[in-house]
Amino acid sequence: MIAQTQDIASDIALDVELDRGPRGRERARLCAATRTVQPVSELIRFVVGPNGEAIPDIKSKLPGRGIWVTATRDALGEAIKRKAFARGFKREVRLPSDFVDRTEQLLERSALDALAVAGKAGLVAAGFTRAETALEGNAVVALLHAAEASSAEARRLDGAWRRQQGGPLVVVGFLTSAQLDLALNRPNVIHAALLAGPGSETFLARCRRLERFRTGDQHNQAGEAAPNLSRPGNERV
Repeated sequence: MIAQTQDIASDIALDVELDRGPRGRERARLCAATRTVQPVSELIRFVVGPNGEAIPDIKSKLPGRGIWVTATRDALGEAIKRKAFARGFKREVRLPSDFVDRTEQLLERSALDALAVAGKAGLVAAGFTRAETALEGNAVVALLHAAEASSAEARRLDGAWRRQQGGPLVVVGFLTSAQLDLALNRPNVIHAALLAGPGSETFLARCRRLERFRTGDQHNQAGEAAPNLSRPGNERV
């Protein structure tokens, strides 16, 4: 009976450590793959759905017990390899073969959702001419170039930034024109300027998170600038 009680207490302690934060630290969690305590901004929470399949909880709001994994492709792959999901949830957990790719897609979708919100708030000057005009008189925090954008036009806007804005050039270049069109609800968006505001900060933070997931660069923190966020292999930015 004593041993059983100790096992239950151990399970409760593990739950607290994995999902609610070790030693009561509400903004830090234990990575199930690396077993290191990290800020929640550098982790992704996962829960188990009704069908027994793991679900990336990108916004960390889904109900139920969860586990946290460092927000990089490599760490998530290591968690799968080490069966960290089954160990953390103490049950069999279904993991689709494309689970890592699905997680990346959800992170990208989260960034696009934030861009849509910023657009509705009037924080996006979409189109080459409007972006160029915005650089002359507004607090522009980033430039958006579609992945298939002309290098010459991109360089022209980048040069206008350097002349008008000062500070490090911040470019988001991993989104396609089709994605920009859908997020901003207008056709043929190739270039845009992102204006200062809370919605823009949210969008850039989610872009940084996606870039960290893809590259594993943990030095690009949530509060830092986000220069040259690009599609993997895109040499233009």
